[in-house]
Amino acid sequence: MTAFSPEGRVATRKRTLLGAKIIFNDGYSVFDCLVRNLSDTGAMIQIENPLAAPNAFKLQLSDERLLACAVRWRKINSMGVEFV
Repeated sequence: MTAFSPEGRVATRKRTLLGAKIIFNDGYSVFDCLVRNLSDTGAMIQIENPLAAPNAFKLQLSDERLLACAVRWRKINSMGVEFV
């Protein structure tokens, strides 16, 4: 049986302050963002306008890792993504 956190998460989150880029539209559209927390299964991203990002995109971390993401929730200046 898988243990979930009180918020329904499977993986433990690690607080971070990593610079990253949201990449979509075949690499023609790029937004800078901050990764505020990170786990093996997803991340919370701080971005000026989360509504400008599509529901699926690639997240390039500062260490050059490129992760495919699906948006799971959006707030005023942040969004939660799951790695797919």
